[in-house]
Amino acid sequence: MTISVGDRIPSITLIKATAEGPQPVESDSYFGGRRIALFSVPGAFTPTCSARHLPSFVDKADELKAKGVDEIACTAVNDAFVMTAWAAASGVDGKVTMFADGNADFAKALGLDADFNKFGMGIRGQRWSAVVNDGVVEQLNVEEPGGYGVSGAEHMLGQL
Repeated sequence: MTISVGDRIPSITLIKATAEGPQPVESDSYFGGRRIALFSVPGAFTPTCSARHLPSFVDKADELKAKGVDEIACTAVNDAFVMTAWAAASGVDGKVTMFADGNADFAKALGLDADFNKFGMGIRGQRWSAVVNDGVVEQLNVEEPGGYGVSGAEHMLGQL
């Protein structure tokens, strides 16, 4: 079942991608007591993800925070080392926290996984964004397959 507005983020161990290596983070503690702008991309270094989706959140980070977002986080079905390299290559500079979902456990727990086998990419996460307030989904924007629009930072700013 797909997560919906009003649902709580499932209790799961997330893997934070850092320069020091992968760091486990419990979702309950990460999302608890804060308002997080969370978004998911099908894959690091893929065209739309690199050219539009991640840059939208990097570019609009200050505006999102001015509207009450405490932190911005990105997740993708990639390992922590790829996510760290993507952050460095994309100029994230601490504006977006990167979470690796190498086995698609988080995407599956949310019901937002997708089969990209026909592209040689295996199981991935769908493209989506959410505002999570104290662990509860406040806004959820899931793209149609192949689309980009409602999951970007510009759309989220209009919702806040």
